[in-house]
Amino acid sequence: MDQDELKKRTKQFALRILKLTAALPKTTEARVIQNQLARAGTSVAANYRASCRGRSRAEFIAKMGTVIEESDECCFWMELIIEGEMLPSSKVDALLKEANELTAIMTASRKTAQDNR
Repeated sequence: MDQDELKKRTKQFALRILKLTAALPKTTEARVIQNQLARAGTSVAANYRASCRGRSRAEFIAKMGTVIEESDECCFWMELIIEGEMLPSSKVDALLKEANELTAIMTASRKTAQDNR
């Protein structure tokens, strides 16, 4: 998977996260998760794009660290949605799987960049 494909994939991830958060119930608890998940999900795409424009390998590695943190945070918030029964798991599972895959891809990419220093 090349850089452009990952840019598209992370942007689609952000859009799907926004749709998921819009579907959450209008409770105080869900609003907290809605805000956190929306921020983390859109941050994955924004920070991945920023990492692609890194001026150095060190900057790329640092930005990828942020992408990994944010995608893993998305996993946490979606797990809370499922376990807190805010939405049926059938509405969250595919996006949770994508978040886990993105976390794995970005972790591997950062490791490769670190190994090639």
